Amino acid sequence: MISLDELIQRAYEEKASDIHCVCGLPPRFRVDGTLRDACEEPLDDAQCSAFASQMTGTSFQMLEETGEVDLAKTFGKIRCRLNVFRQQGHYSAAIRLLNDRIPEMKELGLPAVAEEFPLYNQGIVLITGETGSGKSTTLASVLNHINHTQTKHILTLEDPVEYIYQPDKCVINQREIGRDTRSFAAGLRAALREDPDVILVGEMRDLDTIETALTAAETGHLVFGTVHTNSAADSIDRIVNVFPAERQQQIRLQLSMTLKAVISQQLLQKKSGAGRVLACEVMKTDGAIRNLIREGKTPQIENTIQTTGGIGNILMDRTLQNLYASGEISKETYESALRDPVQAKMKQTTGQAGMFRF
Repeated sequence: MISLDELIQRAYEEKASDIHCVCGLPPRFRVDGTLRDACEEPLDDAQCSAFASQMTGTSFQMLEETGEVDLAKTFGKIRCRLNVFRQQGHYSAAIRLLNDRIPEMKELGLPAVAEEFPLYNQGIVLITGETGSGKSTTLASVLNHINHTQTKHILTLEDPVEYIYQPDKCVINQREIGRDTRSFAAGLRAALREDPDVILVGEMRDLDTIETALTAAETGHLVFGTVHTNSAADSIDRIVNVFPAERQQQIRLQLSMTLKAVISQQLLQKKSGAGRVLACEVMKTDGAIRNLIREGKTPQIENTIQTTGGIGNILMDRTLQNLYASGEISKETYESALRDPVQAKMKQTTGQAGMFRF
């Protein structure tokens, strides 16, 4: 019978990103986006309960009361994000293995324009993408760059705290939702009285949090946040549509003045089958994009991104074309990740694919 520590160590050695533990099934690792059995022996109810107890510790009572607990914990030297939950009377767990160190920005394959983000003095930078697209790692890398190069106060609001920073030139406070503060909105309101220079908001998903983040950006803070959207234009619509109709014009105005950049991410399997590659859409705001945000013309933003490649902007489909043309991803991966296959096909037939690299 495999122990939880052995399971996590084996997942680490096999470079798995996630572990799934479900009663009646063998533990499964997600490696390069694909699930596979970690061993042959299925987990039984007693073992799942023991895993749940070990993972949650003093939070086990909360798990029993609410049916789910989200937290982070270190096993040996391996930092993990844990979601333990009850299903059909048994305990299950999804375990995300985090990097044992915060990678440098260049190691992640981020576009060169991302190196400007730590240099901003104020405003909002959004990192967007689906779950598992690397948003947390990108944010950690950007903040750690600030930590090693500038003398600032960094304050993070996370659910849960994932990467642990080692303060270098910066003062760093990491607050966990539910343990250190009630909510993102409450922690963000308090942050405005805690003299931060840089604020990380783990999720910008509700009206109070978004409104306070906009205020923080307007009052001279640099705010980083995540949104679960797949493009820059969708991110703007998501933020605006959280507010009632009578307030949306005001929010568009605030967003047009404070938004600095949006990066939308996907992690795709490499053609070789070993590892994954980062694909990004980038939108830095300029005068034209700020006008489109202010006027509510988000459908036109994609065209403007296409015509402003000189400042580092690039659409996701163009990035995918570049990755396919360079042989980094397969045709199947390329076609399945495209947002507008018709337009991409037209550009390929006219020889435009692979013209730009970030």
